[in-house]
Amino acid sequence: HALLAVAPPGPGGTPPPLDAAGPAGELLAVVGDPGRWPRRRVDLLATTAGLLAEERDRVDAAGAAWRRLAREVIELARAGAPSADVAARLDLLVPLPGAPRARAGGGRQVVVARLGSGGGGTAAGGGGSEARAARLLLTDLVAGARERAGTTAGNPDVPGPTGLPDGPGGAVVTEVDGEAVALLAPFPDPVTGAVVPLTPATLLDPARAALTAALGPGARLSVGISDPVASADGLAGALEEARHARRVAAARDEAVCGAGPGELASHVLLLPFVPAEVRRAFTARLLDPLLAHDRRRRTELLPTLRAFLESDGSWSRCADRLHVHVNTLRYRIRRIAELTGRDPTRWEDRVDFFLALRMHAPVEPPDGGSTGEGGR
Repeated sequence: HALLAVAPPGPGGTPPPLDAAGPAGELLAVVGDPGRWPRRRVDLLATTAGLLAEERDRVDAAGAAWRRLAREVIELARAGAPSADVAARLDLLVPLPGAPRARAGGGRQVVVARLGSGGGGTAAGGGGSEARAARLLLTDLVAGARERAGTTAGNPDVPGPTGLPDGPGGAVVTEVDGEAVALLAPFPDPVTGAVVPLTPATLLDPARAALTAALGPGARLSVGISDPVASADGLAGALEEARHARRVAAARDEAVCGAGPGELASHVLLLPFVPAEVRRAFTARLLDPLLAHDRRRRTELLPTLRAFLESDGSWSRCADRLHVHVNTLRYRIRRIAELTGRDPTRWEDRVDFFLALRMHAPVEPPDGGSTGEGGR
């Protein structure tokens, strides 16, 4: 088989190249090798891809008014507009299901996504195209999550999926400040009516492997999800909560990573707000001596330190994990203390090492830009 981008034909009417789709674009799968097909058949394939691209653009344009309304709702909420003004627009965008249990047990959630690269550049062409790619990815992810939860147009109590011509249904995804922002109605169970809050796992796990492969080297997708809010008064807070959660996710080193409100009480919430130069100096002071020693002597002090911390300082568990004798482990920990001036067996120093290792991965600053720091 072959994969072709759903895009207008290339020069001379040739089928569009695969990279024309970008990380969030659609692909057309065909059986056989188009390189061996007669010209007439290749032309037909290019025309088909072009027609599909036109239909995709038509559907995307049909949702532009809803995306503008979503941006207006977000701007009103952030500006502290009267609750009635925000609520009227919000009810039009993402109406709450009519089931009493759904109304009583939950509220709307906000999801924020950003597409970028770990090396300071941008993915999907940068700028507006990057935000659009994030929006398309988030739209597909939300639609998949709603479908898996049984939230379909066949249930008269639940709005239909995003993208229907007559309205956004239970979710609408727009672009705000370079990020994709989704406003979601609750996910009620189609049988019991009980609310199922969206989590990073339910949103990302089914598509994580495919997304990681599609994003390519250096590209990263970070997603943050808020707690449900019962009224329009909580929308601005939910947006900030989702944005903070996304920054926490961006501080990790996975290509596709999400965080929810439960992770905002953690120390990792603070890391993105530490200035980049402070992070670099702190990390260099603790870890550079170990990195240099490992390179020069071909030792494994840094992996040993990480394993020791992840074993909660247990000598036996860490030795078993590393498949070394306890005496070998003790020698390595003593060597780490000599090189850094910090003792991993002391609780205070252990915290410093833990934070340094967390900051050794790229950490995104609060404004969403890239620090340009390398990974592990």
